[in-house]
Amino acid sequence: MPPPPVALGNALCVLKPLTCAHLPALWQAFRGHDALWDYMFTGPFPDEAAFRTWAESRCGLADPLFYAIRAPEGDWSGLASFMRIDVANGVIEVGSLTFSPALQGTSAATGAMFAMMEQAFRLGYRRYEWKCHSDNLPSRRAAERLGFSYEGIFRHHMVVKGRNRDTVWYAITDEDWPALKEAYELWCRPETFDDEGRQKHRLSDLTAPLLKSRDPGLR
Repeated sequence: MPPPPVALGNALCVLKPLTCAHLPALWQAFRGHDALWDYMFTGPFPDEAAFRTWAESRCGLADPLFYAIRAPEGDWSGLASFMRIDVANGVIEVGSLTFSPALQGTSAATGAMFAMMEQAFRLGYRRYEWKCHSDNLPSRRAAERLGFSYEGIFRHHMVVKGRNRDTVWYAITDEDWPALKEAYELWCRPETFDDEGRQKHRLSDLTAPLLKSRDPGLR
């Protein structure tokens, strides 16, 4: 079934289907950080009105289904979406990831990705995809840290903002998910955080062995 527009989350984050009510906080989180849009299909936006015009066109869509993201005690500071939803083949993609500097590198950002993965596999999807521009090294590192397997590059895949885009493909399958879910649940336990709320162990320390077990030749 297509993912329903329901709230998601866990102890680390809150995700809600994007509405106009989220836009003022999101603009404040994104403004002045034009590099966030370097590899996106749209943006950057010159002012709040332009951002609102684009964001309002995303509200209420079924595909892509956009979510606003925040930490439990914070304000809305990121976007992500389920997209390219192929119910017949059980394939779904996570995309349009736009994390403000306040959200980047936080446990809330990782928790949001875990919550979306968990929802996709709970709904019975067989394959969960992540794609990005081949030049987008932070996105590529994030995919591998999160437990996605590298599957190759589609050369000259599309033209974005007048530039060639070679697209890197990553995925997690339903066969991968049980072990990966166990790694995430271990990483999310309260005892894995120190007194200042920082993780004692890197998520990549838990996901890297799983990636190597899928393909021992992975770097």
